[in-house]
Amino acid sequence: MKAEETRILWLFVFFDLPVGTTAERRSATRFRNFLKDDGYMMLQYSVYARVARGEDAASKHVQRVTKNLPPKGSVRALQVTDKQYARMRLLLGEAKKNERVASQQMVLL
Repeated sequence: MKAEETRILWLFVFFDLPVGTTAERRSATRFRNFLKDDGYMMLQYSVYARVARGEDAASKHVQRVTKNLPPKGSVRALQVTDKQYARMRLLLGEAKKNERVASQQMVLL
């Protein structure tokens, strides 16, 4: 597949993690830090997203998330196309700076 044919995908990770004990808070923080270190941007406190170049890259990132799952809680991954991501609407509040520049970054890939 040629570079111009590479499909740009967005990978979302949604999670609901327990934070009732010190160990649970530590585990949740480690997971969030892993996501940030792996190139995800925080859209909301428990919703993170990142760009992937093609199905293979998206699958590899899902595998990486799977290897770093906390012991308890609920974590989900969702893959959408760049076109679908562009149709997302912010209904309340303001987009963060990294959200506003995300679609412009796509041109650089």
